[in-house]
Amino acid sequence: MRAWLDKLAEAGELLAVSREVDPRFELAAVTQRAQEAGNRPVLFENVRGSRLRVATNLFADGARLREIVGGADEPFAAAYAKVLDAAEARVDSPQTAVRAPEDLRQGALSDLPLITYHEHDAGPYFTAAIALALDPDTGAPNLSFHRAMYVGPGELRLRLGDSHDLADYQRRAEQAGRELPVALLIGVPAPVFLAAGTHLPPGVNEYALAAELAGKPVEAYPSRHTMLPVPVAAEVVVEGRILPGERRPEGPFGEVLGYYVPEGLNHVMEVDGVAYRRDAIFHSLLCGSREDLALLEAVNAARVYRDLSRRLPGIVDVSCAPAFMNTTVQIRPQYASHARDVMDVVFDSHADYNQLCCVVEEDVNLHDMNAVIHAFITRGRVDARTRVVAGRAGFYRDKEDDFAGRVGLDATRPFGREAEFVSKKVPGLDATRLEDYLARGSRI
Repeated sequence: MRAWLDKLAEAGELLAVSREVDPRFELAAVTQRAQEAGNRPVLFENVRGSRLRVATNLFADGARLREIVGGADEPFAAAYAKVLDAAEARVDSPQTAVRAPEDLRQGALSDLPLITYHEHDAGPYFTAAIALALDPDTGAPNLSFHRAMYVGPGELRLRLGDSHDLADYQRRAEQAGRELPVALLIGVPAPVFLAAGTHLPPGVNEYALAAELAGKPVEAYPSRHTMLPVPVAAEVVVEGRILPGERRPEGPFGEVLGYYVPEGLNHVMEVDGVAYRRDAIFHSLLCGSREDLALLEAVNAARVYRDLSRRLPGIVDVSCAPAFMNTTVQIRPQYASHARDVMDVVFDSHADYNQLCCVVEEDVNLHDMNAVIHAFITRGRVDARTRVVAGRAGFYRDKEDDFAGRVGLDATRPFGREAEFVSKKVPGLDATRLEDYLARGSRI
């Protein structure tokens, strides 16, 4: 992560905050203002109550994620889908065993920045913590994001959900009457961060994806208490065990959808040790912000693109912006029901997401929802091109069917009548720069 921060600083993107900042609300407020003012990353150099610096908003736009993935000559979703294929097909070890870093220091949870983000949050949370655990049966490492509520010096409470791999690992360990060793990684290299936000098939070593993104194996060492393979570049490592048969109150917390998740009984992590690098940098993520959503949008778009391109022809690109629960697919229409078939695949691609699917053609910018809705409204009868699927299960945490159902919008031109809907263009527009025409001193 330090290399990533250095790169952002050299590009003039990094904002440095030197004045003391209160971790209770103030840090989150400054983060949100920075996002509103241009989405630049922020490094807080003086956080009250901790010696650690705090970095935030590091992965808050598609351009930064594109830089991690590569493949600039093709759509992001297609480029990332190729990386996923390569990671799943990898047969060599994606990890290289090394010794623990020499500057690693042992400490306590109270040494870390204890950040409270929202007005009604139950307390401080670790929001960018990546849970590292091993499949109890195969031993394959898994990386996943799970919020962790700070309760005291030896206890965190985790929300695992029901559909995550870590929840499955814990369930199997609990059925066997065993604790599940886990390490929380905070402040990791960009490829590990992106890999942790991507769901791979069960049994796949998720360091394989990080290795594909980085172009080299992940250097990892056995951690002190759990012996889990921890990336040598991780800034902070919190080790412990998820207790079997134990659930305690956690929440409320302001989650990704922009609302509070109410208090509930969730899993308990008993902390055995905390280690951090000299001059460690703590990663803070404002849930529901662009740093949170950009990752979810990118990962889901790649997954949907891969599912579509394996089953249907004419798939050009996929976007899940501006909200990760909607999906816009750009196609080159092949037949009259092409858009409807696209919707079928999209709705089946992920049980939690893809609540809304819009299908457009190549003349519509799928990243611009204004253009998408304009195409839908102007290219035929909206009632005939709206599809409602009732009763389909929704977001995994849904208890009241609030997210059930799907809606599809066909914003393509009527098949066979494309000549009647040719988008207007101004010749020479692409080569025209406004600044070349303005009087000296005029500002854009």
